Amino acid sequence: MLKAIKIRLLPTPEQETLFWKSAGTARWAYNYYIAEKEKVYQKYLANGKTGIKSISEGAVRKYINNVLKKTTHTWLKEVGSNVMKQAVKDADKAYQRYFKGISNKPKFKSKHKSKPSFYVNYESLKRMHNGFCGEKMGFVKTTKPLPKIKADKKYSNPRITHDGKYWYISISYEVQEQTCELTDRSLGVDIGLKELAVCSDKTFYKNINKTKRVKRLEKRLKCEQRRLSRMFLNNTKGYNKQKKPIWIRPLKECRNIQEQNAIIKKLYKKLTDIRTNYIHQTTSKIVKTKPARIVMETLNISGMMKNRHLSKALQKQKLHEFIRQMKYKSQFYGIPFIQTDRFYPSSKTCSCCGHVKSDLKLSDRIYRCSECGFVLDRDLNASINLANYQLV
Repeated sequence: MLKAIKIRLLPTPEQETLFWKSAGTARWAYNYYIAEKEKVYQKYLANGKTGIKSISEGAVRKYINNVLKKTTHTWLKEVGSNVMKQAVKDADKAYQRYFKGISNKPKFKSKHKSKPSFYVNYESLKRMHNGFCGEKMGFVKTTKPLPKIKADKKYSNPRITHDGKYWYISISYEVQEQTCELTDRSLGVDIGLKELAVCSDKTFYKNINKTKRVKRLEKRLKCEQRRLSRMFLNNTKGYNKQKKPIWIRPLKECRNIQEQNAIIKKLYKKLTDIRTNYIHQTTSKIVKTKPARIVMETLNISGMMKNRHLSKALQKQKLHEFIRQMKYKSQFYGIPFIQTDRFYPSSKTCSCCGHVKSDLKLSDRIYRCSECGFVLDRDLNASINLANYQLV
């Protein structure tokens, strides 16, 4: 199986400048392909749906390499050739996903909102002591060495990203699944908003978003966002009073607003790191109990996000990420991972007698069976039902 790892980089000022140029090139190539694709399609519609309907990513790459790179866009030579090539391929892959109905239509990447990232050629990437060598970037120092692989193997899909504070390299490499002795019990895991996860062995994992640390950071984030809003409001009022603008550049490019945006991005990063780290710790603890199998419910998370009362809490809880990590960690240890049918009534079923309580409300946190009088915590009852789930 493929295992991914993310390692922080320690680039020199010259290398960091090259990274920003590469990220900008990747964003430009991605947007250029989308623009050309849309231009060809609009021309096709204007001609009464006759002529060329679409353009291939290979044709766009050839035009960039043979024409633009040699005439108007000579700055493309400053970065690796695979940066532009892979960005166009990524845009084409996004269109393929859109045509299959998997995702929405691709949009242009914004300089201010998109995540800076670019592809590194896997063939030129060589592991070295405390770092690696890449195309046109020389030796790049890392906080820890890259994982060792066999001589005939290569790292898969290496990319360098910036999270608002540090640069990272993410790579995938082949590993063998571990063979370990499993226990004879089935483990049901119920996830939700009150608690992140409740296991059938009566283990509760709290909601990290209810802790004082996260609440304090969220309160500070609100204050900084209000400060940014006041900056825009005050500057806009002064701008409108003048018949002629006293400046030409947009407000978002002013230095004080850029600095305030950087503060907000760092707070978002800190909150994301806390939540992701807690999910990694929780999933690792669950999987390392080594049960015979792990059973979880199938959640319609995209549908749940349409509930305006719960969408924000669901977004913070990162339930999709929790399920994703449980899947690959279970596979790594050789534990069967099962997801129930979407309409399986794990919360409404009594784990003692099997009676289904159809009138159970979301506000009922204690399950009380009307048939046998069984009383238990709602989430624990659901996790026990998941543990006893039988495949049809």
